[in-house]
Amino acid sequence: MGKLDGKTTIVTGASRGIGQAIAELFASEGAKVVCAARTLSEGDHPLEGSLARTVKNIKDAGGEATAVAANISHEEECLSLVEKTRAAYGPVDILVNNAALNYYIPTVDYPTNRWVRSFSINVHAPFILSKTVLTDMTSGRGGAIVNISSGAAIGPGRGPYEDQHARGGVMYGASKAALERMTQGLAQELAQHGNISVTAVSPSRVVPTPGTVFHKLVEGMEDPKGEPPSYMAQATLLLASEPVEKVNGRVTYSQQILKEFGWIDEAVGRGVDTDGSGYSKV
Repeated sequence: MGKLDGKTTIVTGASRGIGQAIAELFASEGAKVVCAARTLSEGDHPLEGSLARTVKNIKDAGGEATAVAANISHEEECLSLVEKTRAAYGPVDILVNNAALNYYIPTVDYPTNRWVRSFSINVHAPFILSKTVLTDMTSGRGGAIVNISSGAAIGPGRGPYEDQHARGGVMYGASKAALERMTQGLAQELAQHGNISVTAVSPSRVVPTPGTVFHKLVEGMEDPKGEPPSYMAQATLLLASEPVEKVNGRVTYSQQILKEFGWIDEAVGRGVDTDGSGYSKV
């Protein structure tokens, strides 16, 4: 038996990278996965990866998945995504808010429409999708919401700043900080039900993906300094499958939570207060 047998799951940003790894792992654990993103087919986006490829990988491995092309920066497409999921597989048990958008532009040059669109995907869509699937989860069936965050949410801490060549990550860090605060607020709000968990997890290191390679955050898909997408997929599975009382409200790092629960032997990379800010995820 898989850890998620029969669970109806939505994974946003499932066309490549971390989202693809999560969707494929969840399906291998028995979930019925709706894979959502804007890129339906190869060639629809400059970066490699597509929903068609993710779904094919899942089905070739004997899993169950459906692709839904959606631009979740629009509320109506978030609502449509949930309705299409229910039509395909029934009420939603697990929501993974993985899709994210950033433009590495200094704030003085940041176009307002890009700032707003990034927040729409990074914060507003997780709110809308969570709100919508909660009508299923609060009916008594329970469920799990896992938000994919980033170490950027912690911020650089107080100055003086030795690194005076920041790469325009103000918006991304601000949106991920908002996502983490929303995570714990919603976790507290839903604690009364006793069977719904809301959590967030960040990579312990930058994960080599087509996106992080494009933005030159890593040197390539095989960059040895990076963290494999499988760690994030496993950490997300842990948060979606462990008992609610053990995980609800957790905002953590991939290797940190995997080591704590014994899913890996050693945690390597970012953990507690490595940036000198005085803050850590727990």
